Amino acid sequence: MAEQGEEKLIEVARHIARTLGRTDTMADDILQIFSNFDGRFSREKLAAERRSDGSSSDEHPPPSDSSIDRRVRSLDRQISRFLNSDRSIWSDSTDAADFLVAVDALVACVRGVDQLAPGDRPVADSTDDLLHQCMLRMEDEFRSLIENPYGASPYDPRPGFYSDGEDSDGDEDLIPVAPPLTDYDFIIDALPSGSVADLHEIAKRMVGAGFGRECAHAYGLARRDFLEESVSRLGIRHRDAAGAGGDEVQTAPWPALEDEICRWVKAVNVAFRILFPSERRLCLRVFSGLSAIADLSFAEACRGPALQLLRFAEAIASGSRSPERLFRVVDMYETLRDVIPELDGLFSDQYSAFLSAEAVTVREKLGKAIRGIFTELENLIRRDPAKAAVPGGGLHPITRYVMNYLRAACSSRETLEEVMDEDGVGTAASLGRPSSPLASQIAWILEVLQGNLESKAKIYREPALCCIFLMNNGRYMMQKVRDSSDLAILIGEEWMRRQAARERQWAAEYQKITWSKVTAVLRIDGGPPPPTPPAMCERLKVFDVYLEETCRARAAWIITDDSLRAELRAASSAIVLPAYRRFLAVYREKNVRHSPQEVEARISELFEGSRKP
Repeated sequence: MAEQGEEKLIEVARHIARTLGRTDTMADDILQIFSNFDGRFSREKLAAERRSDGSSSDEHPPPSDSSIDRRVRSLDRQISRFLNSDRSIWSDSTDAADFLVAVDALVACVRGVDQLAPGDRPVADSTDDLLHQCMLRMEDEFRSLIENPYGASPYDPRPGFYSDGEDSDGDEDLIPVAPPLTDYDFIIDALPSGSVADLHEIAKRMVGAGFGRECAHAYGLARRDFLEESVSRLGIRHRDAAGAGGDEVQTAPWPALEDEICRWVKAVNVAFRILFPSERRLCLRVFSGLSAIADLSFAEACRGPALQLLRFAEAIASGSRSPERLFRVVDMYETLRDVIPELDGLFSDQYSAFLSAEAVTVREKLGKAIRGIFTELENLIRRDPAKAAVPGGGLHPITRYVMNYLRAACSSRETLEEVMDEDGVGTAASLGRPSSPLASQIAWILEVLQGNLESKAKIYREPALCCIFLMNNGRYMMQKVRDSSDLAILIGEEWMRRQAARERQWAAEYQKITWSKVTAVLRIDGGPPPPTPPAMCERLKVFDVYLEETCRARAAWIITDDSLRAELRAASSAIVLPAYRRFLAVYREKNVRHSPQEVEARISELFEGSRKP
């Protein structure tokens, strides 16, 4: 019974609308009042019912230009109350629905205007103007829904992985940095589902009315602010395109840039693995069924933040080739290399594909920078001056620096192999060991270092001390290669054999220079007559003087490697003691200044340098 009563009421209302509307304008107004109450009272519904009732088209002809004009004026009155309101239309769901219905009707009028005679411009102009005002308001509403989805103003983006840390007491220079992430496999829902649905309805109307690019631009501006704020919260200070690639980065002190690079590595992973994929998902939801506009909106939102990150890396790649920068540049190279495969799917449309290509280009520039750093290391070794001799023939700082540098660098051996093998073809095996561009580069650096050390050895006036210096530094080089499996693989056994041969040569030269004069005094000719006791006594005195002079002169000399020190002492004893014992056996004098044990003890005190009290 209730349903039958409602139908009768509706029929009466329709009859009132048809009979009391003495003019089309009055009928439109009455219908508008009823349609606000119930959508079944719209003029289009009544016209459809009249057609279904069998009314002829001649009796009800299609709307004329005057009827469209009246319809537009009616819509203008209805829409104006929304356009003139200072309150957000979407703050009230009923207002939002009514506004969308009115916009739909206006779009339908626009299509009707397109069928009018070309000379009827007043109707067309008024319709276009009203539509344009609607689109401007919808654009504002669209942007407001994105920026203030919860009704807060201004919007404070708070994705789940952010941590503001301690209160900064209003200091805007303090950047809240997010904690480390190990799992990037999740999506951020930056907007509530209700806001996404409202945005979708607005987007459909704007695209349908031919304002798709304006809608995409509004989306891009609003979401770009969110993404830039998100990147900032990851510890990356915003720079414009010129600043990120220009003097600001180039002239910044390296410690400050080093800290920023550490944050950059984290920011790139979060941005390209979480933020931008989440943004792509949001675009697909807001612009569902509008793929071209979704792609354009995504590109507009992500272009700025993505380029900001890439331009910073590009500025670092274009900067100084100082060897100290290698390890952070390698971190940047590895970070981009690892995210690039995911970018091919993320930035796959016509509007954002250039971002994927740009990431590849920046990675290549970082690789070039790494190769340049190794070249600069070589130049640094060549330029290192021989200012003063290292006391006691000890380890030179350049040797320690270069070997520890190479050892640390080889912890990223696979990445450096990839970077050095620019053509991706490698190098054929040579000298019976695996070879590669990286291996060749490091081997060459070691050769340059060895040449530099040999030049520095010439500073020493005593040839024996020159040999000590070369042995100290050569042994250190070999030991560092042995201690690093990666460095040992790259250098190979052939280099170790050559270096060991050099060391034996230096040791033999040292023994010859040091002990030849001493042992010459102890030489006993095999043929008669044997030396007379006075002559032997005199030679023994000369031996004692030479031994004392040799030990005293070498008191400040040092062998830094324990095993090398023991080897040189043993070799010296093996040269001196047998000759001394033979001499004493012939001399047969018990009252000598130095017993063989005492000579051996003196030799065992050699090469302690400043460590001896």
